[in-house]
Order: sequence, then structure tokens, then C-alpha cells
Amino acid sequence: MQINRLPPKAGYIWIRQGIWLFKQNPFTFLMLVFLYIFIMQLSMFIPLVGIIVVLVFNPCISVGFLTAAQRVILRQTVKPSIYITAIRELPPAIRMRLFKLGGLYTAFVLLISLVSSQFIDVEKIIPLLTTGEMTGPDLIQEMYYALIVAVVLYLPIAMLMWFSPQLVAWQNYSIRKAIFGSWLGFWFNKGPFTVYLCTWALVLTAVPLFVGGVFESLGIKQYASYLITPFSMLAITVFYCSFYAIWKGCFADSAPPITTETTTSI
Repeated sequence: MQINRLPPKAGYIWIRQGIWLFKQNPFTFLMLVFLYIFIMQLSMFIPLVGIIVVLVFNPCISVGFLTAAQRVILRQTVKPSIYITAIRELPPAIRMRLFKLGGLYTAFVLLISLVSSQFIDVEKIIPLLTTGEMTGPDLIQEMYYALIVAVVLYLPIAMLMWFSPQLVAWQNYSIRKAIFGSWLGFWFNKGPFTVYLCTWALVLTAVPLFVGGVFESLGIKQYASYLITPFSMLAITVFYCSFYAIWKGCFADSAPPITTETTTSI
């Protein structure tokens, strides 16, 4: 498996490809992302265990979503059951490997949660977590601090896990080899990833804050969610769609392909 080294501008191209892919079947991708978010919220009703189950299945969900992207490109019908059918189609040994990868991912996430709790004052941000409202500059500062800590701690995990599910499912790599390959793919393309992640950070944080500020200045901040919520849902869906473009861009001969028509269309 050859790993491509791409210029920084590839990060912007990935986003454009994600937009192109989303436009091929917006309803399907919105449905898949909504289903994933719904499952995440549903897991909250089972303290700790629910979250752990979702984390363990995260690599399988990743493979399912990217399989859906493949089939949309091939003009095939995609159903919500793709999260299950995509895994069922894999050999039992690979399925088991994905579950083990999910267990490792869960351990990583729980570890950074414990570490981050030593730096973040959760009691200060409870008002935002429970009501969605910022009550003052101290809370805003605490939220930004918590976000920075979370990003710094999660980034190494992202590097190890970004490509691992695909390498296990589609290239039949061992867990160790997949994690190493994921790290190499991320590191060799740190320029594009910097452009890509910074652009999405700006879109997903600055835009909602700006819209919220405008609505608050007009004295109608209670209506801001009617604009911010659909925008965030749309942006997150395009964000997920761009994952397939990243996979194709970083790994040569990695099936299934984005067609020539796809590339020229963007």
C-alpha cells in the first residue's frame, strides 16, 4: 500500500470533494449522520455502558459510512442498514479485528477523559452542557480552554485511528500494522490535515458564534438555534463525507475509487 504525500492545498480539495459527494445524495448522508447522532444520544440513557458500546462500534460505523460513500459514487441505493450490512459482508476474522480496534479506541478515549479531567473544571461548564447558554466571559474562557485541552489530547489518537478501520476492513491489515499505517498517512500529510482541520474548526465554531452574536445583538437570540442547528447538521455531514476523499487522497490504489468524473467535477 503506497502512501501519497500531498501538498497543503489538498486539505482544501478534500473539503470540495466532500461537498461534491454530499451533493450526489444529500438525503442519504443526512439520514446516516442523523442516525449516528441519534444512537449517540440514545446511549446517554445508559450511563457509561452506552457510551462504551458506541465507542467499541465506532470503527465499524466508520467503515459503514465510507462504504455508503462508495456506493453513492457507484450510483447504488444506500439504506440505513448499511452500518450493519457493510460489516456483515466482511470475513469474520476482519469483523473481530474491527471490534478489537474499537476496544483499543475506547481505552484511548477513556484515558484522555481521565487526563483531561485533571485540567478542566467541569463544574464551570455544566451550565453550558445542560442549558446550552453561556453565562459570562469566564465560562466562555473555560469552554475555549476545555476545547484546546481536548484537541491536544485527542490529536495523537486521531492520528492513530483515522485510517485504521479502512486499513483493517479493506486492506486486511493487522491492528498493529493498521495503526502504524494510519499514523504514517496522517504524518506524511500533516500540511493538508492542518489546512483541512483549521478550516473546519473555523466553520464549525466561528460561524455559529457569529450568527449567535448577531441574533443576540438584535434581541432575538432565542431564535438563533433555528439557523445554527440546521447549519451545523449540514456542515457535520459534509465533514463526514470528506473522510472518503481523504482516504482516497492519502492512499494510492485504495479501493473503492473516486471516479475521474468525480475529480473533474470539483
